[in-house]
Parts: sequence; C-alpha cells; structure tokens
Amino acid sequence: MGRKEMDLRFGKFGTVSFTSMSKVNDFVDYLEQGRIMGTRCLKCGRTYFPPRADCSECLSSSIDWFEVKGPGKLMTWSLMKFGPVGFEDDLPYSIAVVDFEEVKVFGRLAPELSEDEVQVGMAMDIKANELPNGQLNYVFVRR
Repeated sequence: MGRKEMDLRFGKFGTVSFTSMSKVNDFVDYLEQGRIMGTRCLKCGRTYFPPRADCSECLSSSIDWFEVKGPGKLMTWSLMKFGPVGFEDDLPYSIAVVDFEEVKVFGRLAPELSEDEVQVGMAMDIKANELPNGQLNYVFVRR
C-alpha cells in the first residue's frame, strides 16, 4: 500500500505559520484566488471564521464554503506596539474585529490606514494579502 502525501498548504497562511496541516487547507487556495472564505454547517446553518471542518454546535462534518464580503463594520481595534514571537519585525501594527453580519472576523488593518482615519463603526472591506516572504493573510481596508 502506497504512502499518502501530506497536505501542507496551510503552512503558507499567516506571518508565522504555527501549523502546516488543517482540515480546511482549501482556505489557502481561496486566498491565492483573492477570496476570503468561511464555512457554514449544512446541518444546522452555523457559520465559522476562521473556517472549520466540523461544527461545534451539532458536531456535523457536513460543511460548505461561503465568501466573506463587505461592507463590514469596524467593531474595535488596537495598535500593537509589542508582538508575540515571530511578529517583532511587523511592529507597530493594528488588529481589529470587523462584523460582516454572517461572521465577525479578527485580523489586521491594512498598514496604509493611519491611526487618525480609523474609527469604530466605519465601513470596511476584507482583502487577501501576500506578505513579503510569500506567506498569505488577509487585511481590512477602508470601504
């Protein structure tokens, strides 16, 4: 019996990837296409971001993908002046939570947004982003 090749696509996600395998590796393929995707349980309808392969509500593994699209509403944000291991070179950077109605998404504000223009309640979009090291993530941008 042949060995099954490991699917390590998820190792390409984030500034520093702490895991290379996930049951939702397709998330990275979608990012490469410029799409930010969440998952929805086909049994109970619960939505997830970051995506999950198994529903924590009804324990079903029957999920489908949906695209996270704006406009979203900025709920909160914070300027990070100290970062965890692996993020020191990115400082300072801003993190935020944006409500896209179907899901609330935690992530970074695009670096081109200045502190002066960021306000709770402002309309935001989400976009895929390629980092200088070839890794992928997503950022929030002003609508």
